[in-house]
Amino acid sequence: MELGGIYNLERKEVKIVEAGYDNSKMENEDFLKVLLADLQWQDPLQANDITDFIQNTVKLREMEVLNNFQETVKLLKETNEANSLLYASGLIGKKVVYEGNQTYVQNGESNVTFRLKDNADIVKITVMDSGGNVVESKNFTFLQGGVEYPFKIENPQLADGYYTVYIEATKDGNPVETQIKSLGLVESVVKTNDGIKVVFDGNNVDLNSIVQIGG
Repeated sequence: MELGGIYNLERKEVKIVEAGYDNSKMENEDFLKVLLADLQWQDPLQANDITDFIQNTVKLREMEVLNNFQETVKLLKETNEANSLLYASGLIGKKVVYEGNQTYVQNGESNVTFRLKDNADIVKITVMDSGGNVVESKNFTFLQGGVEYPFKIENPQLADGYYTVYIEATKDGNPVETQIKSLGLVESVVKTNDGIKVVFDGNNVDLNSIVQIGG
């Protein structure tokens, strides 16, 4: 049977590409050209199933989109870290309030706050210097959980520097978890594998632990 009358399409020169060519890199127009060319060169009496061709191309495009998305996320993360480092550098030389128990004392004074996770019958606060000597202590009774309590250090005999605040809270003889917020003087900032850190008294403190600038 003569097929010329039924299927008489002009043959065009086909562009040869290397084996393993990545279809996902094709523009939409080129993709349609390849698809139409594949249909054009088929014997209408023995047409090939192009479903696999389309599915594989779609999968490759999905992988390309995913890779591009991952690269975008990486770029955004790097940009955010750079901005955070620049922001943190502005804290150098400033006092901040942060979640921690190392408090900076200047002119014999410092402000500390604490919050109990539960009610406590007895709360004992002890302040020690770098040598482990007790320089301040105070006891409280029957404090409520979830309330932020202030504790002010006032001792003109204390040298400027960092002191450690320990809080021991109990209810019916059982320990009660306590969150402490202290004063810090930012000396420098560093970028680590765990994120941006501010440095004071030789300690790296997470930037996210800062709750107040100035104090």
